[in-house]
Amino acid sequence: MEKELVGRLEAAVARLEALAVAGSRVAPLGVVAEEPDAVDPAIAAFDELVQNSLGRLSAAADKIGGKAQETTKILAEAFSVLKELLVKAKQCQKPDLAGLQEFLKPLNEVILKASALAEGKRTEFFNHLKASADSLTALAWVAYLGKDLGMSMPTSHVEESWQMAEFYNNKILVEYRNRDANHVEWAKALKELYIPGLRDYVKGFYPLGIVWGSSGAAVLSTSATTPVAKGPPARGPPAPPPPPSTPLFTSEAATSQSKEGMSAVFQEISSGKSVTSGLRKVTDDLKTKNRADRTGVVAATEKGSRASSFSFRKEGPPKLELQMGRKWVVENQIGKKNLVIDDCDSRQTVYIYGCRDSVLQIKGKVNNITIDKCTKMGTVFMDVVAACEIVNCNGVEVQCQGSAPTISIDNTSGCQLYLSKHSLGASITTAKSSEINVLVPNAGPDSDWAEHALPQQFAHSFKSGQFVTTPVSHSGG
Repeated sequence: MEKELVGRLEAAVARLEALAVAGSRVAPLGVVAEEPDAVDPAIAAFDELVQNSLGRLSAAADKIGGKAQETTKILAEAFSVLKELLVKAKQCQKPDLAGLQEFLKPLNEVILKASALAEGKRTEFFNHLKASADSLTALAWVAYLGKDLGMSMPTSHVEESWQMAEFYNNKILVEYRNRDANHVEWAKALKELYIPGLRDYVKGFYPLGIVWGSSGAAVLSTSATTPVAKGPPARGPPAPPPPPSTPLFTSEAATSQSKEGMSAVFQEISSGKSVTSGLRKVTDDLKTKNRADRTGVVAATEKGSRASSFSFRKEGPPKLELQMGRKWVVENQIGKKNLVIDDCDSRQTVYIYGCRDSVLQIKGKVNNITIDKCTKMGTVFMDVVAACEIVNCNGVEVQCQGSAPTISIDNTSGCQLYLSKHSLGASITTAKSSEINVLVPNAGPDSDWAEHALPQQFAHSFKSGQFVTTPVSHSGG
């Protein structure tokens, strides 16, 4: 009997020691002890995500080496910090302005490190560095504290952030498709980490944002050694905090370059400047009472510049992807001069939407090309089977290097259309459009282009029981 009692006591002591090692606390009698973090289903699922998807990515990076391996280690560090934040959040109250800034600081530092690695002179791993750095904006879902912040819901934010990185990830797949399987594996593993990996994880455990403790200490420091003391819950809900005062997911070295998506929103809001600092100051010469014309009409250039400065609010994430194997989608590309589609066939279509100050080259024959709501967009293509359509555009340039049976221009202001000698027989249809110029190769030995302006004004006269429409030609005088 005595031996049996000693054995039971030894087993109890061993169990208590195991709980102590795991970080569990022994509760007083009559109180249920809290489970260690490792038992938390959300943390366990996160560990599984890191072990599987991130493990696959790291294995491919180790085979590649160089900068690809370095940026992958930084990415792994960011996920490790994210786990620490998830654990820490459950021990803390929902933070205020200063608390949120401190809470996100360690994650911000790691992501700035990844962004800095992608800056500077282009190397052979440039696409790897950009894909990795841009993808880390997906981890900003932890900053979601409600719709007042202006962010998308956590699951949607992860999807949108990946679309920003997928442009460079697809470049890796195209570049190394027939050269090096390790790079292809790295790109596929990176996508799997976010889609469906992180997206499904956030959707399953944090669809409405990070889970904060109902009681606990306020977020005062991000140090892992700071003890978390129990305290009474805060009175009343805290105000929705804005993003931190430092750039959350962009490096300071990159401030001269254009920001896109959530990076631009964080940078704009958290710059610390007055909200009116970006507005134009009205000087005395611009006031209506001092103007010579006093018409109050806003010049076209002023209107255009003002619209473009706020256009980022309406733009979605940039896309360059093949959907369902049949449709190439190029959307919201801003200032990208080297966009290329080189893996296409005559059954596929190309839809270009909402792009500005960019150039797209389509290599190969496609069925149809549509350019919709683009500004200062250049498009170069070889052959099109059906038609090339230009709709709702402003100041675009389109060049056909092969053949195109039909070209349609609708509701467009300013279009330079370059035709090759093989596409001179194309049928060109215009409607509600102005400033349409078609350039064709010179017939003579000179290699210059001959420019022809298409009529935008017509005269209609009733003759022999029907209206006859003729273009209006203007002569200088």
